[in-house]
Amino acid sequence: MPTNKHAGEDRIRLLLIDDEVGYVNVLANRLGKRKIAVTKALSGSEAIQALRGQDFDVAVLDLKMEDMDGLEVLKIFKKMDPDLAVIMLTGHGSAEAAREGIDLGAFDYLTKPCELDELLEKIREAYSARMNPRRTNPAEQG
Repeated sequence: MPTNKHAGEDRIRLLLIDDEVGYVNVLANRLGKRKIAVTKALSGSEAIQALRGQDFDVAVLDLKMEDMDGLEVLKIFKKMDPDLAVIMLTGHGSAEAAREGIDLGAFDYLTKPCELDELLEKIREAYSARMNPRRTNPAEQG
């Protein structure tokens, strides 16, 4: 089992980016109970500031936000930390934008609303891929 960069930490460090405050708070609370250290960002610019300040293993990024488009945030993230595993959340009918995100280096995407178990599994896959870069991206297989 790969270990986190910080000795003694066994929690996945997750950056959760979405401008729906209630959704972010509920999701952060539920993920926090499952050994995931969640940092919340309620806008693209807040997420970029968070990434400047600390390292994350995985980011869950909403594509549709008020201040910045999720694809723009993704491009900036990939310049700041090319190995950051980014899972995009997309509303119904945004699959094309999600596929564009995959082309830009996102790990994968899920359609909102998604089941917590499905999101957890995807976060763990992304974390594993970041810790073991030889594994392929599941989005590239399909």
